[in-house]
Amino acid sequence: MKVFLDACVLYPTVLREILTGCAAQGLYRPLWSPRVLEEWARAARKIEGGEVIARGEIAGLRARFPGAEVAPGAATEARLWLPDENDIHVLAAASDAGADRLVTFNMRDFPRRDVAAEGIELANPDAFLMELWLADARVVAEVAEEVRATAEALSGEVQAMRALLKRGRLPRLGKALA
Repeated sequence: MKVFLDACVLYPTVLREILTGCAAQGLYRPLWSPRVLEEWARAARKIEGGEVIARGEIAGLRARFPGAEVAPGAATEARLWLPDENDIHVLAAASDAGADRLVTFNMRDFPRRDVAAEGIELANPDAFLMELWLADARVVAEVAEEVRATAEALSGEVQAMRALLKRGRLPRLGKALA
């Protein structure tokens, strides 16, 4: 299954690490565009030094998933319409890459009928990860535990799985793994 990841699910860190960890375990093939990665880097500017860190993480993702980066074709972008024209590049890249799913928090910006017309299913990240968990609970739990342990080591504080995932906007997965 090929899954296009919108910028809003690549930044924040916990969500990105769980999504890419599941991809690294072969549960799906991740896709993104250069513009999506640039949006992530720009969003990270809000935190001092955040853009530099984001660009380093982006370089790591590019190395880890060399076939994941896809660019939309101009013809595809020209024929699409979305409520927010700044999101057309996302749907165009997902369509041109043959994505099966588009994972985003911005559900209102991607009307299901327009996404479905491209042969793509729209998914919230929590619902998508729950689907992966139902298919292979052991792998998703191992990935989430690795992310939790890393967060705990970096913060120096106890990180309860359910609370960490709730802060990461993954309440259903957090409940399932608690």
